[in-house]
Amino acid sequence: MSTNHPDPEATGADTPHLDFAGTTPYEDYVQADVLTHLQHLRSDDPGEMVFLVTTQVMELWFTVIVHEWETATRALREDRIPVARDALKRSLRELEALNESWRPLAGLTPAQFNSYRGSLGEGSGFQSAMYRRMEFLLGDKSASMLVPHRGAPRVHAELEKALGEPSLYDETLALLARRGYAIPESVTSRDLTKRYEPSPEVEAVWAEIYASDDQNDELVRLGELLTDVGELVWRWRNDHLVATRRAMGSKTGTGGSAGVAWLEKRATKNVFPELWTARSHV
Repeated sequence: MSTNHPDPEATGADTPHLDFAGTTPYEDYVQADVLTHLQHLRSDDPGEMVFLVTTQVMELWFTVIVHEWETATRALREDRIPVARDALKRSLRELEALNESWRPLAGLTPAQFNSYRGSLGEGSGFQSAMYRRMEFLLGDKSASMLVPHRGAPRVHAELEKALGEPSLYDETLALLARRGYAIPESVTSRDLTKRYEPSPEVEAVWAEIYASDDQNDELVRLGELLTDVGELVWRWRNDHLVATRRAMGSKTGTGGSAGVAWLEKRATKNVFPELWTARSHV
């Protein structure tokens, strides 16, 4: 795709096609006019625009990452590990871009944030349905997190469906069980609507896989990709914590959350827990 912006007065054989009967093919595909008119500011503060746009960009990255992890989850279910690895690799670059989204907000002073904080009302990031789908795919399930979305039937139905489906890690452990590893039935047949809890038996399986003489084994590489995902999720949570701590200290968060205290609790949790603890036994 060309990124040049040619002079409309230019002439010659290399001049791009400029005359279209309707909107441009670029607009038809990207919907740029829709995207760039979704910013409805609620204050007169000039800093609100970057806060709103950054938040909207984060929502788009959530959407892409959910797509990648759902692709990987289906591929693991079908024993197509290369397809799952490709999707996970793409998601790593996308998680890095998502994490960089904190930069425009990371230096907000309390006074700057307060100048438009009231415009958020009871709005809070934990109400993001797409972020919740990310968390569900990571195995962090909670039926109570559907409650805020009861007033949006389509969104609520999508979240309810995601709540009852296997997470990315569930499908990984199911694949290991099919490969003959000793994943206990209490794990493979667990209630999928509940948060995944660590298992000593699963930890032992990962320790066995990581102790393999072949460090290029596809299961070792899969484990490392999931660990990369887990690390970037941890960085996301910590960057969120730091940005919030700088902007508002220990005040109550928007939406009634405990603010920094709630984020601190989230930041201590690792996703795919046995992938981290098994390393102590290799």
